[in-house]
Amino acid sequence: MSASSCSRNEPVARPWPAGVSLLLLLFLALTAGCATQRGSALPDMPDWETRTAVLAGVETWEFSGRIGVASGDDGFNGKLWWWQKDDWFRARVSGPLGVGTLLIDGDRSGVSVTDKDGAVTRLRDPEVDLRDRYGWTIPVASLRFWALGIPDPALPAQTEFGDDGQLTRLVQRDWTVSIAQYAEGGGQSMPRRVTATKDAARVRLVIDDWVFR
Repeated sequence: MSASSCSRNEPVARPWPAGVSLLLLLFLALTAGCATQRGSALPDMPDWETRTAVLAGVETWEFSGRIGVASGDDGFNGKLWWWQKDDWFRARVSGPLGVGTLLIDGDRSGVSVTDKDGAVTRLRDPEVDLRDRYGWTIPVASLRFWALGIPDPALPAQTEFGDDGQLTRLVQRDWTVSIAQYAEGGGQSMPRRVTATKDAARVRLVIDDWVFR
């Protein structure tokens, strides 16, 4: 067969344009990385004692969703991302009217707020200081536990359960926490709709996504 007939009847293999092979490899690597970054599955939690022990012992986790905060005539609705590693957390609150995006960082030594301009303020009493500064407050000290659907283990709590054994209500630190809905997270049933109220203050969470490490 002549070279001319080969070119007419059979496709000719052509080299990738320069750089395409490398870009393809990078794309595949990133895609694989995204597929493995969704976290780990939680172990089975057949009873309340096991559930509290497992969730209180998870070292690194995060959730994302929406938050609504009200305190008298003040409040906002926005987005919330919470990342926890041991006793250190970072929360990104997006949407407060006139405030923009806030970063709230905390650990056992205290809590600080970074505003949209990058200014960092150390909070001596987070709940009181947030209310004085913005007109609303978030119970940052215990919210990490309430979002998981367990009480803050450092303080006494009153708990109520549904027929399915899931926590539906707890009272702690003068806050009343209600869990109206659960959904899948980490392969287990995790809170999706959480409301915490104290006097005129109300914090509502709708958790869309859980990731456990």
